[in-house]
Amino acid sequence: MISKPKLLALVAAASLSAAGAGYFYTHRAQPAPAEGTASSAPGLGGTATAQSQQQAIAGQLGEVLAAYRKTIVLLADEKSLGEGEKAQANRVGQGLFHDNQLRIARADEALAALAASPDSGRFASLGALLDYIEADPGLYDADRLAFRELLQALRGHVAKDGSLPAIKLHKRISEDMDALAEIERNYDQEIKQIFGRFEARGIELKRERWEDYVARLKKLYSREQILKEYGVVLPYPTPPAPPAAAASAAGAEDGEIFGKSLPKKTVVLTFDDGPHKRYSEEIAAILKQYGAPAVFFSVGRNLGSVDASHQAKLNSGAEVSRKLSAAGYTLANHSYSHAQLSKESGDKLRAEILDTDLLLKAVDAGRSPLFRFPYGARNGEGLAALHKAELKSVMWNIDSLDWADPVPASIAGRVLQALEKEGRGIILFHDIHERTVKALPVILDRLVAEGYQFAGWDGSTFKVAQGTPAQGQAAAAPVSAGYGNSWAIVIGIDDYAKWPKLQYAVRDAQGVRQTLIDKFGFAAERVVTLKNGEATRAGILGAFHDRLAHGGVQKNDRIFVFFAGHGATRKLSSGRDLGYIVPVDAAPDQLATDAIPMTEIQNIAESLSAKHVLFVMDACYSGLGLTRGGSSSSFLRDNAKRIGRQMLTAGGGDQLVADGGPNGHSVFTWTLLQGLGGKADLNGDGLITATELAAYVAPAVAGVSSQTPAFGSLPGSEGGDFVFELPAETEFLGAATVQLSNDAIALNSKLDVRLDAKPDGKPDATPAAVTVKDLHGKEQAITPPPAVPISARQLAQRANDRGLQLYKEKQYAAAEAQFTEALKLRADFALAANNLGFVFYKQERYPEAARWFENTIKMDPSRAIAYLNLGDATARAGDAKRAQGAYKTYLELAPNGSGAAYARQQLEKL
Repeated sequence: MISKPKLLALVAAASLSAAGAGYFYTHRAQPAPAEGTASSAPGLGGTATAQSQQQAIAGQLGEVLAAYRKTIVLLADEKSLGEGEKAQANRVGQGLFHDNQLRIARADEALAALAASPDSGRFASLGALLDYIEADPGLYDADRLAFRELLQALRGHVAKDGSLPAIKLHKRISEDMDALAEIERNYDQEIKQIFGRFEARGIELKRERWEDYVARLKKLYSREQILKEYGVVLPYPTPPAPPAAAASAAGAEDGEIFGKSLPKKTVVLTFDDGPHKRYSEEIAAILKQYGAPAVFFSVGRNLGSVDASHQAKLNSGAEVSRKLSAAGYTLANHSYSHAQLSKESGDKLRAEILDTDLLLKAVDAGRSPLFRFPYGARNGEGLAALHKAELKSVMWNIDSLDWADPVPASIAGRVLQALEKEGRGIILFHDIHERTVKALPVILDRLVAEGYQFAGWDGSTFKVAQGTPAQGQAAAAPVSAGYGNSWAIVIGIDDYAKWPKLQYAVRDAQGVRQTLIDKFGFAAERVVTLKNGEATRAGILGAFHDRLAHGGVQKNDRIFVFFAGHGATRKLSSGRDLGYIVPVDAAPDQLATDAIPMTEIQNIAESLSAKHVLFVMDACYSGLGLTRGGSSSSFLRDNAKRIGRQMLTAGGGDQLVADGGPNGHSVFTWTLLQGLGGKADLNGDGLITATELAAYVAPAVAGVSSQTPAFGSLPGSEGGDFVFELPAETEFLGAATVQLSNDAIALNSKLDVRLDAKPDGKPDATPAAVTVKDLHGKEQAITPPPAVPISARQLAQRANDRGLQLYKEKQYAAAEAQFTEALKLRADFALAANNLGFVFYKQERYPEAARWFENTIKMDPSRAIAYLNLGDATARAGDAKRAQGAYKTYLELAPNGSGAAYARQQLEKL
C-alpha cells in the first residue's frame, strides 16, 4: 500500500516514485513501445481530401505529445534540482506549455473543420485519429492525458452533426473521456485492483508504473538538451552567497511583490490566464465557500480587443470578469497576448501592458494596479513601463504547476509541501484548467485546518480582512470534507449463542458497508467488517487497536464505526448507568468481563489520531454522558481545525430496537441509509454532517417507533463535525430504473412528515433547530449548519439528485419540480432533461415526454438510453415511424445494451 504523500505528482514527482503503484493491465495483448522511439502516426482512413486533413492533424498531435513529454522530463526529479535549475526548468516548461496551448488550439480548429466537412470520408479519418489515441502501441497511458482537451472539444464539434455515424463517433469519444478519467485516477489514488472495463474500441488501461514511464521518456529527451533548445545552458554551480546577501536576495520585495514578506501562515491566492467561460466562475464559487479573496490576472485578448483609435471592444469573456469583480474578487493585468515580455521592447511591449489595462478599465473602472509578467519574464524596460503606467508587478513564491500537472492530488500535495517549507506566500494557479477546480478544495481545506489566513488586495497592499469573511459575505466557509483517508469498522451480529438471536443486524451491517464503499468512496480494504462469529470481544477490540490505532490512520483521516447488535445497561453502585455493546461471545451474567463498556469506547475514541470519528450504534442502552451537539457559523469556519468524536444511537436503555423495516433492515438503519442517501442534507449544500444526520434520523425514528435515538459529542471532542460528501447522481432514468417498494415508500412518507417539506421539495437554507435526546434521556437542541454558497452548476446537480430520490418514491409532481429547477439552473443539463421526460412518461404524458427525450438527444446525441425512452414515448403516442427510428438508433449505439432485446421486440411489434 502506498501512502498518500508518496503518490506521484504526474509531472514532477519522479523522485518519489520508487514505491510504485502496480503494473498495467490490458484486455488484449499490446506490443510494448519501442525504447527510444516516438509513437507512430495514425493509419489513414476516408477519402483523399479527408486523409490529407487527417495527416495534417496527426502531425499536430505528434507535436502536442512531444511538448507534453518534454515538459514532464523538464520537471521530473523536482526535489533534486537546485534553485537555479528549477527556476530555468519552470520558465522553459511554462513556455513549452503555452506554446502547446496554441498547438492545441490549431489542432482543435483543424478537427472542427474536418468534423464539419461535407466529405463522406470524414468519419473514417476521425476514427483513425481516435484509433491512434486509443490504442497506438507507442503511447503510454500518461501520454493520452495530453489529448484530453482536444477530445473534449472534438466531442462538441461532432455533437453538431445529427447523422448516425456522428452519433456513434460522439459515443466513442465519450467512452474515451471516461477512460481518461480512469487514467487520471490511476495516479490520483492508491488503487491495486484492475480498473473498470471499456469497450473494445476504447482506451484500454495498461496500469504502467509512473517511474517506468518517466524513465522511458528520459531515453527520448534530456533536460539539458531541452533547455538548450530553448536557449538555456546552465552554468556550473557557484558557491552559496554569504548569509547577509542571500537573505537580502530572498526577502527583496521593493518594487515587486513576491509574498515573502507576508505574515506567517498567510497566503494570497492568484489565478492566471483567464477569464475562462466555465472554470473561472467555478473557482469563484469554491473561494466564496471559504470566504477566501483572490486575484484574477486576465489575459487581454480573453476580454476583447483594442482598435486603432484605442477604443476597447469587449467580448463574452469580459462578462465573466464583471461577475468576478461584482463578487469582490480583484481583477489584474497579465498582458494582452501572454507574450514573453522580456524579449519585447518599444511600442509592442507598451501595448501588451496598456491595451489590457484599457480593457480592464472598461470592465471595471476600479480595476487593481496589479500586473503579472507572463512566465515571470521581465526586463528593465518592462518594469519601467509598469512604473510609468502606475502599475505594480506581482510575482509568486509558490508555483502549483497546475499548468503542467494533470493530476489534482499531486497539485494539492505540491502546494501544501511548498507552503510547509515557505510558511507563507503568493500561490500561482491558473483558472483555465478543470484540474485546478478539483485541487482547490483539497488545498483550502488543509490550509484552514492548519490555521492559514487568506489575504486580499485592499487597494494598496495585501492584507487579511479582520472580523468578517472575504468579499464582505456573511456566509462562512463550509464544513471541511477534505479528508485524507476514510476508515470504517462495521459490525453486525444476528447469531448470538447466549442472547436472543436477531434477524436484521448482519443485513444492516452489509447495507452500511456497501453505502460507504459505493456511495462515499471508502476503500474496501479500509472497511473492516465483522459479522456474527467474527465479532467476538477480542475481534472487536483488535479491529480498533490493530487495524486503526496501529494501522496507519493519520490526523487528517476520518473513521466511521457502525454496530448492529445487542446493547445492555448495567446500574452501578453509585446509581449511574453504564452502557455496553454485546459481542457475539458475551454471557448475559458476565457483562463486566465479556462485554465492551462505553467507557472503553470513549478511551478508544480519544486514542485514535483521526480528525473526525463518528459512532453509529443500532442498539439501545444508556450510560454514556454526551456533550451537547450544535452548530454555528463560527463552528463551520473552524470545523477543519477541530477534533470531532460523536455518537448516534438507536435508543435508550429501556427500549427495544424496532426490526421489520424495508429490505430486511431495522427501522433505525433504514432511516440512517435514507439519510445518507441524501435526505439528511438538510441545507442542500451537498454535505451531510453528523449533526444533520442526527437531526434527520432521531426525530424520524422517534416518530414511527418507540425508540428515541440519542446524539452528542464524546468527551475529548473539540466541536468538530463528521462530514459525508454526497456524490453527484449520474443515473439516466429509464424502464430499468428500480423504484422503492410500497412498504418502503409508506415508511418514508411517515419518516418525512416531520420535515414539513415545501411542495417543491427544496430544503431550507437555514434548517431549524431540532430537539433530540442525550443518553441520559435529557432533551437537547441541535442546529444543523446553515447552507453554504455553491455554484449554479452544483445547485443544478443537487436539484437533479433530489428529483431522483422523489422519483424513486413515486412522488412524480415533486420530482418534476426538481428536474425543472435543475434545467432552469443549467439549460444544457442532459441528465435532468432525460429525467424530466421520464417523469412525464410515467404519468402517461407521452407527447411531453417525447419532446424532452428529443431535447436530451440534442444536448447529448450519443446517450443511448434517451433513444430507447424516445422509442417508448413515441410508440405510446401512436407515432410508429418515429418510434422505429428511435429503437433502431438505440440498437446502432448499444447493440449489446441492457435494452437491446427489448428494443428488438418493440420493432417486431411496430
